[in-house]
Amino acid sequence: MEFSFTEDQLAIKDLSAQVLADLSTDERLKELTEKGELYDKDLWQQFAESGLLGMAVPESYGGSGFGLVEICLMLEEQGRYVAALPLLPSLALAGLTLAEYGSEEQKTQYLTALATGESILTAALAEEGLSNPHKTVLTAEQSGDQYVLNGTRVCVPYAKESAVILVPATGEDGKTLIFLVAPEAEGVELEYQESTNGEPLYTMTLSNVSQAQVLAGADKGEEAYKFMVDRGNVCLAATQVGIAEEALKRTVEYTTDRKQFGKSISQFQGTTLRCADAYMDIEGMRSTYWQAVWKLSENMPAEPEVRAAKYWACVAGGRVVHTAQHLHGGIGADIDYPLHRYFLWAKRNELNLGGGSLQLAKLGALLADKESVVNVL
Repeated sequence: MEFSFTEDQLAIKDLSAQVLADLSTDERLKELTEKGELYDKDLWQQFAESGLLGMAVPESYGGSGFGLVEICLMLEEQGRYVAALPLLPSLALAGLTLAEYGSEEQKTQYLTALATGESILTAALAEEGLSNPHKTVLTAEQSGDQYVLNGTRVCVPYAKESAVILVPATGEDGKTLIFLVAPEAEGVELEYQESTNGEPLYTMTLSNVSQAQVLAGADKGEEAYKFMVDRGNVCLAATQVGIAEEALKRTVEYTTDRKQFGKSISQFQGTTLRCADAYMDIEGMRSTYWQAVWKLSENMPAEPEVRAAKYWACVAGGRVVHTAQHLHGGIGADIDYPLHRYFLWAKRNELNLGGGSLQLAKLGALLADKESVVNVL
């Protein structure tokens, strides 16, 4: 395993950090919230103009031809600034999957528009009451040369704002297929949902939807579905590392400045130990997720590594942001103070694409060498 990044990768990370530091400030995030803006359109365009949206898009479609590693470096920085951008659904869930499994026509239509910032892309994976995103009850019934889709998906990020939505469904033979569905297609109904961190989410109801392109048929559907969910989970872990690091950094600064009984509270043993525990949690998150990213990037089997990375992101990430809130005292719960965003983002990431309990149960099944069909709510 190569532990060092290339010059190009470090440049991508630095450029992302520079753009976000300039444009995704605490004041800007508060302004967006007060205006009811769903995401930062100006920042999205700046990412496009900087070439960042096309980092993982093949060169033949207007991108730079990089991949998962570079996306994760960008997402760490997004987590650090909790920037209101659809990077993960557009670049990781949809972009990488389209680049891997899409037809030439599909790639030209959607990836080119993504690289220029013209389009947002997303995927519909979550179903109500379903803890395991690798299983789906949304159905695809074949009718002549077309498929008819019926079912409901919840918590679909940026569904209304996207040019197209990747929708996995189960065919009549029980096999998984993945479709491209336009949000304005006939039979598609979108209902806005309030989210923990302000990210626009929608309930997506499909009623006899026939205007859908096949992205991955029955022969490749399950493989493409796993491809998408695995990369989505490690990208969530990458975002969680950035969130946790910045939350701890702000906590150290606050506890150093905050005085009690005539001295900085950072000098109290309890404060020091909790910050040290948080630092160790972050390093555990980082090492597990980079191992998973490396194996996925090398097209190696990586299910245990992906599940371990997501488990650490859920459990350790939750511990870090809880510590940050606790050590800030009452001010940490004040929504006028920026720290609350880190807690809310971490909780959203924790629950997305399967929480810690599910990942641990699946890991246990793998270790026991049993069929890893586990139902955990």
